[in-house]
Amino acid sequence: MNALTARLKASPLLARVLPFVVFLVLTSCQGSLGPESHFWIYLAKCVVGAWMIWVTWPLVSEMRWRISFEALLAGTLVFILWVALDVPYTKFSQPDDSWNLQKQFGAASVMVWVFAGVRIAGSTLLVPMLEEVFYRSFLYRYILAPNWMFTAHSSFAVKPFLITSIVFGLTHQHWLAGIACGIIYQLLVIRTNRIGDAITAHAVTNLLLGVWVITQGFGYAEKPQWHFW
Repeated sequence: MNALTARLKASPLLARVLPFVVFLVLTSCQGSLGPESHFWIYLAKCVVGAWMIWVTWPLVSEMRWRISFEALLAGTLVFILWVALDVPYTKFSQPDDSWNLQKQFGAASVMVWVFAGVRIAGSTLLVPMLEEVFYRSFLYRYILAPNWMFTAHSSFAVKPFLITSIVFGLTHQHWLAGIACGIIYQLLVIRTNRIGDAITAHAVTNLLLGVWVITQGFGYAEKPQWHFW
């Protein structure tokens, strides 16, 4: 661990990229060992992600939550757009119910609530920190300027703005909503000059989506919304 910390401390780029890449690799492994491994690997991914955040926290100064009216508004707006844009259009893969907890474990199983809690906690507390530091702090500024570490988060240029928003969107199955999401979060960072506001906004979006999925997926709606997970 000391060797890893030293490497991360010596490389601002590595400290902002490695946690996200590790998280992404583990995401690609979900379900690779059978349907139930989708959930257990997600749990392992959250543990690893939390550890990576703990390691990089002292090294990445912008990885700090910032609660503001703009962040809460942006997060809520993205949630509304995400649900509203759930319309027929070409997606990279067909919507699936791999996160249908009742189908996997049975409606009466305690594991339904265990993994629902893990999913909401992971998407609300870990994903926003890892993704916003990578996309909004590293990738945007890395494209913007050679001396990216000394470039203000409020700096604007069309090229990094479009590339970052599009790349962010294309990493999501719902890519249209993802691009809109990336644009809103990036505008928030440019306005506030803080990554922390985008972290909060992202957390609000994912929390609301989690609540939406649970309330729609547990028999309270005609059409369950598991595909949002």
